[in-house]
Amino acid sequence: MQSQRITALLRLVRTGDQDAKDKLFQLVYPELRRIAAGRIRRERRGHTFQTGDLIHEAYLRLFADSDLEVKDRVHFYALAAMFMRRILVDHARRRAARPQRAGEIPEALPDARGIVPHDPIRLLAVHQALSRLESRDRRQGQIVEMRFFGGMSEQEIAEVLGLSSRTVKRDWAMARAWLLGELAS
Repeated sequence: MQSQRITALLRLVRTGDQDAKDKLFQLVYPELRRIAAGRIRRERRGHTFQTGDLIHEAYLRLFADSDLEVKDRVHFYALAAMFMRRILVDHARRRAARPQRAGEIPEALPDARGIVPHDPIRLLAVHQALSRLESRDRRQGQIVEMRFFGGMSEQEIAEVLGLSSRTVKRDWAMARAWLLGELAS
């Protein structure tokens, strides 16, 4: 089974096995591509990050921290989603700090879902609101990150957090409503 193979490779990667790291990348690449493509689709048009760039940067960051312990396949994808979010937020911060060029027209703020913006300034606002949510309710913050930024299902999130799908669904609804309220004010 692929899940068990990924978990076994993760254990080998922790021991420093470079061959296992390469095999793991080949095995997880299609799912990382799906997550990254979904994330990039939610960004503004003309975003400078390509799907492959986001995948590679997140993968490198996952293994840059030797203290980071990845438990299994679902935990790996949750961490990858978290790193993708951080990468895009860092990119938005750099872009927001850049002076606007003459004639450049800012894009519309929220997209159809109402949370993830296409504008770097708005992305930073979402990031700050999510940080406030995480300090208020860490679990809800994790659920938003995994669900919205990682594209994980409620069942996958339930597995990672050791919760029931029903609890995840309820927390997702509450967190989403809270974030929408924060962003509207």
